[in-house]
Amino acid sequence: MKVKKNSRKAYLDERELKRRRRERIIMLVVGCLAIVFTILASQLSSRKELPISANILVYGLTSINIILILLLIFLIVRNVFKLFSERRKGVIGSKLRTKLVAAFVGLSLVPTILLFLFAINFLSYSIELWFNIKIGDALARSLEVAQTYYTQTEELAKFNARQISADITKNRLYEAARADYLNSLLSQRQKNYKVGRVEVYFDFNNRSLVFADAENALLPSVALSPKMLEDIYSGKEIATVSPTPVGDAIVGVAPVFSYAVGTEVIGRVSVSYNVPQGFVDKLRSIANASEQYGQIKLLKNPIKFNYVVTLSIVTLVIIFLATWFGLSLAQSITNPIQDLVSATNRITQGDLDSRINIEADDEIGLLVKSFNTMTDDLQKSKTGLIEANISLEERRKYMAAILRNVSAGIISVDKIGTITTINHAAEAILEIDAARLLSRNYRDLLPDEHLVLVNSFLLEMKESHKRVLQKQLELTLRDKALTILLTLTAIEDEEGNDSGVVVVFEDLTELQKAERAAAWREVARRMAHEIKNPLTPVQLSAQRLQRKYGDKLGEEGSVFKECTQTIIDQVEVLKNLVNEFSRYARMPVTTLALNDLNAVVSDAMALFMDAHKDIHFEYRPAEGLPKFNLDAEQINRVMINLLDNAVASINT
Repeated sequence: MKVKKNSRKAYLDERELKRRRRERIIMLVVGCLAIVFTILASQLSSRKELPISANILVYGLTSINIILILLLIFLIVRNVFKLFSERRKGVIGSKLRTKLVAAFVGLSLVPTILLFLFAINFLSYSIELWFNIKIGDALARSLEVAQTYYTQTEELAKFNARQISADITKNRLYEAARADYLNSLLSQRQKNYKVGRVEVYFDFNNRSLVFADAENALLPSVALSPKMLEDIYSGKEIATVSPTPVGDAIVGVAPVFSYAVGTEVIGRVSVSYNVPQGFVDKLRSIANASEQYGQIKLLKNPIKFNYVVTLSIVTLVIIFLATWFGLSLAQSITNPIQDLVSATNRITQGDLDSRINIEADDEIGLLVKSFNTMTDDLQKSKTGLIEANISLEERRKYMAAILRNVSAGIISVDKIGTITTINHAAEAILEIDAARLLSRNYRDLLPDEHLVLVNSFLLEMKESHKRVLQKQLELTLRDKALTILLTLTAIEDEEGNDSGVVVVFEDLTELQKAERAAAWREVARRMAHEIKNPLTPVQLSAQRLQRKYGDKLGEEGSVFKECTQTIIDQVEVLKNLVNEFSRYARMPVTTLALNDLNAVVSDAMALFMDAHKDIHFEYRPAEGLPKFNLDAEQINRVMINLLDNAVASINT
């Protein structure tokens, strides 16, 4: 079961590591995508020409950034929720992880939010400055100035063309005879009006007369469209702007009327002003800037929102990194602590082979090393303790065997009077049940008269400063008189403090009986000796009288012989009685001889089996028992006594 738990834990740890690795990869990808999309959106929004497709792309990138923000928020909320869930479940290390994450998030959140708010306000203010009304007005007025310049130049070109056309008509300079005067007029007006080019075209000779200054020698002739020619020949003045290799040509065209017929158009006069290429480029830049400003102004709010999204992503990334760093730091601290707690739990369950394998050179590594050292010491101590317990158990069993087999009764009492030990002999002598008396105070068990006696013994030991006290007591237990030799021994510890008392009971009842029997045997032996001593002379005297006077008394001799014979017989009876009495007074003499114990026992059994048919006797002889020296008569007597007692107990 333990293996399954360990394998399950390893499987869960592997799944957790895979999940964290997957989260880190997702965060890295999300961060990179957010940075890339933000850069793309910024680049697109800063381009000079921003087509509709680019605007759509900017909006799309902004939307993607929003999705990435939501994903970041989800990951942060998920980690925080999981952290609080572990804290609620009481997972080891969750409180420390919560504190560290809260500390890191708090330390990073306050400056990050302040920086975020400051950056948002700064960007909003900057963007508002970018799209200031004055800038737009300046660009619009610049365009108006350019347009006004072109318009005024067009009007001036038409005016000068009209003046030249009027002079040609008034002075009929279109005639061939006045060609020199026409050339002189055109050259003079070209210089006076400071125009880049003057061109006169007459329909009747189908040729143009052109005058241009040296600075505008490369200014080409402007081709007129059919619509323009139609307007001119209908008597209207026109103006046009045409790009040239050297700049923009502002051309004013006026019809030349016939002097004879005032409404007949016979030609046209073109006056061209050259706008230098540099000036044209600047005007075009202003126009492009104004157009771009107008397009960008449409993206004012998206750009602002994009920057807000970018800053939000950065803020969330910082918060997530703070959370992740807090979790990583907490895990680097709590994982060894979790291993320590787990190993400690296994140690408390008896598994002293638990070790923590963490390679670290910091305080955590020192703690783990100390824990492993402590576990080694515990294992050694446990091994020593087991060996000591085995030794103590062997000693206890040995002492218990001694107490169980010793003939003297032993009771031990601690210093407060609680009974701690009662051996079998004490149970047999005092006829008590040890199971009911152990761990109880002797003061609650003894009758008052016995308690007074015990207290007097203890007081005597205390006053006499004796460690051993012996007393012989005559007790009556359940109508049974006992003679007990009581020995009280005080127990002291190594420091000499009182630890209790050991009481030893020796039953002297049988010993006293044996002593009395021995005394009576001695008395009987002496009495038999004293009685037997005079009997022999009496018997000898009677026999002597019978031999000497039996035949001499005649008729009275029979009476005499009968009387003396009676004396001799009675003396013999008395001698037999004295011999029996003397035999009682001494132990029988043992006569050893090779005998079969099974046969002796079987003979004794046979007597009782025949005499007691109502009792079932079962005899199991020992197989393979050899003959050995024994007194068959005494063994037979012992067996008869045992069987007789057994039969008597059954009958009673």
